[in-house]
Amino acid sequence: MEKRYGLPTAICMVVGIVIGSGVFFKAEKVLQATQGNMPLGILAWGIVGAIMIICSYVFATMATRYEKVSGLVDYAEATVGRRYAYYVGWFMAVLYTPCLVSALAWISARYFCVLLGWDITGGACMTIAGAMLCLDHVLNALAPRLAGKFQVSTTVIKMIPLALMAVCGAAAGLMNGRMAENFATMSAGAISAGEGLMASTVAVAFAYEGWILATSINAELRDAKRTLPRALVVGAFIVVATYILYYVGLTGAVTTEELMASGEAAAKMAFQRVFGETAGTVVFVLIVISCLGTLNGLTLSCCRGLYALAVRNEGPAPELFRQVDPVTNMAGNSALASLGLSALWLVYFYGANVGGPWFGPFSFDSSELPIITLYGMYVPMFIQFMRKSTDLPPFRRFVMPALALCACAFMVYAAFAGYGVTVLYYLGVYAVVMGIGWLFDRQKK
Repeated sequence: MEKRYGLPTAICMVVGIVIGSGVFFKAEKVLQATQGNMPLGILAWGIVGAIMIICSYVFATMATRYEKVSGLVDYAEATVGRRYAYYVGWFMAVLYTPCLVSALAWISARYFCVLLGWDITGGACMTIAGAMLCLDHVLNALAPRLAGKFQVSTTVIKMIPLALMAVCGAAAGLMNGRMAENFATMSAGAISAGEGLMASTVAVAFAYEGWILATSINAELRDAKRTLPRALVVGAFIVVATYILYYVGLTGAVTTEELMASGEAAAKMAFQRVFGETAGTVVFVLIVISCLGTLNGLTLSCCRGLYALAVRNEGPAPELFRQVDPVTNMAGNSALASLGLSALWLVYFYGANVGGPWFGPFSFDSSELPIITLYGMYVPMFIQFMRKSTDLPPFRRFVMPALALCACAFMVYAAFAGYGVTVLYYLGVYAVVMGIGWLFDRQKK
C-alpha cells in the first residue's frame, strides 16, 4: 500500500486511539475500585502512564531499525522469529483489536444515548453501536485517506473538552473547596489499598491502550523510521499529561460519591456543572465525537489485521486477504473480515458485560483482559531485543527494555490480583483462539 501518511497523522493515531473513551468510561470505575480514594486513583493513572511511556520508548527504538508491513508483527519477527510473529499477528487480528473495536462501538453508542437520554442497555443502544461499527469499516475500507483526515480532525476536537475540564474544573474546585474535600474523603469499605490499586490499574490499562496499533500503518508512513518513533514518544507524553490533568479537573466539578453513583452520566454531569446546562451539553457532544475518533483509529488498524498475516503467506486464505483494491489502495477483504470479527465480539461484549452474563464464568471484560495478554506477549520480544541489539548503547539496549519487562510483569500481576479466577476463564478462551490459529498454521504446513 502507498506511503500516504505523515507525522501529524501518526501522532494523531497514537493520541487519537488512546484518548477519547477510556478517560470518560473508566474514571468512575477507578473510583469504585479504590472506594473513592482519589490519590490512589491518580497513582493508578500515573503508573500505567509511566508503563506506556517506557514501552513506547522501546518500540520507538525498534521502529528506527525495522520497517516492513505492520509494526508490532514486524518487531516480533525481527526479535523472536517468524513463528512467534505469526501468533502475535493472529492474536492482534482475531482477539485483541476486534475486542477493542467492539467495546469502542458500544461506548460511542453509550454516550450518544446518554446525550439523548436513552437507555444504554437496550436494543436502541446496540443498534446504534452496530451501525457505528459498520459505517466506520466502510469509511476505512473505501476511503482510507478520508479516514486518516477524520482521525486528525477528531483528535483535535477531543482535546477541547479534556483541556476545558482540566483547567476550568481545577479552577472551580480550588475556589469552592470541592477538590480538597475529594482528596480528603474516602468511602468506607473493606477493600485494601493494594487490592484497589491493582483493580484500578487494570481498568486504567484500557484507557491507555491502543497506542501500539499506530505501528500498524508504518508501511504507509512517509520516512517511517523517523516518523513512527517520534509519534510514539510524543504521543505517549501528550496522553499521560492529558489524562492526569483531566482526572484532577474532574475532582473540582463533582464529588467522588457522585462520580461513583452516576455511572455513564457522570461526565455529562461534571461538564454541565462547570459550564452550565447548554454549554455542558455542547461539550458533551464533543465527547461523543472523540469516542468516534478513537473507534476510527482502532478500526483503521483492525482492517489491516489479516492483511499483515497474508502478506507473509500466513493465516487463513492468504491469497484472499493480501489483495489490495486497485481503486481504494486498501485491503478490502481484510477490512470485511475485521467487520465480521468485531461484530462477533460486540455480541460477546454485550452478553458478558451489559445484558448478561450470558456465558457464566466465561463472562469477562473483553475491553481489559486482552490488553494484559499483549503485555505478556511483549516479554520475549524485549528479552530478544536486548540479546540481539549489540550495536546500541547500554541505556537503549538494557536499561529501558529491562524497565519495560518490569512494567509487563506488573501488568500481568495486576490482572491476577484484580480479577482473580476470572483470568483463568479468560485464558481458556484465549487458548481456544490461539488453538484455531495453530490449526491454520498446521494446515499451511
